Amino acid sequence: MITASIFFLLLGLALLILGGDLLVRGAVSFANIFRVPSFLIGVTVVSFGTSAPELMVSIQAAFDNVADIAIGNVMGSNIANIALVLGISVIIKPINVNPNTYRLSWWIMLFSSLLYVVFILDGVLSVTEGLMFLLGLVSFIFLSIRYISYSDDTPAETQNNSFWLAFLFFALGSVGLYFGSELFVKHSVLIASYFGVSEFVIGVTVVALGTSLPELVTSMAALFRGQNNISIGNLMGSNIFNVFAVLGITSLFQELKLKLTLLYFDFGVMIGVVLLFGLFIFIRKKISRIGGVLLLFGYLAYIFITVT
Repeated sequence: MITASIFFLLLGLALLILGGDLLVRGAVSFANIFRVPSFLIGVTVVSFGTSAPELMVSIQAAFDNVADIAIGNVMGSNIANIALVLGISVIIKPINVNPNTYRLSWWIMLFSSLLYVVFILDGVLSVTEGLMFLLGLVSFIFLSIRYISYSDDTPAETQNNSFWLAFLFFALGSVGLYFGSELFVKHSVLIASYFGVSEFVIGVTVVALGTSLPELVTSMAALFRGQNNISIGNLMGSNIFNVFAVLGITSLFQELKLKLTLLYFDFGVMIGVVLLFGLFIFIRKKISRIGGVLLLFGYLAYIFITVT
């Protein structure tokens, strides 16, 4: 039983990664066809594509009545996006940043994280609060298009400019994400039960890490292509999307309830990594290898404390 669950867990993870990658390739191709600035691509289209696994996993968790997976998935994924993904990326290739490019998105990312903490303090994320999250998502997209599209940023380049090929990537990616999320959530819960590990711990570690892999692959690929704005924008937009869209949409299917004792430590870590990210951007104006090591060490410490 456990061997089969591990196999299907890995199969689900593979489908999630493949589906996320295809969805991103289609999204970037669409954006390139319409000549959209690269940071706007990263913070909206690409980040929404790489966050699609979190959305599918959380919705599936809601249908399976395991709110711990949905909440833990978003919390752990937001921490992993900055501490793990950004940490590994800048260890490989340090990034010089222009604070003006990222200012709006960083403030919205911080606001979404704080709003999430406020909404969940009563232990329930209601339908009304979910609708407010979706309103925040619409506002974020509007502000991004309004202000980022008029920046001096340049459009990203892709090899694929075919509309129908981009559409095919979208379709195949969506199918992979759906079936991958179903397999991943189901067998994560089975493995957690087998080893006596709580669903919340599985959510903030295994599930969150698995659904953050598309961000990692995309961000590193963007860095190697010299598209730093896509890499940073992907991580910022993904964290915003996780709160506003993933939790907003998921809560429409079912109110999400959780014991607050599980969240206090994770709340602090999530807000802490966002503030540290801001320190790198606005004070140092560079994310060096030392900063990457600090982020990665912090993530490993977080995982160790969470599990033990």
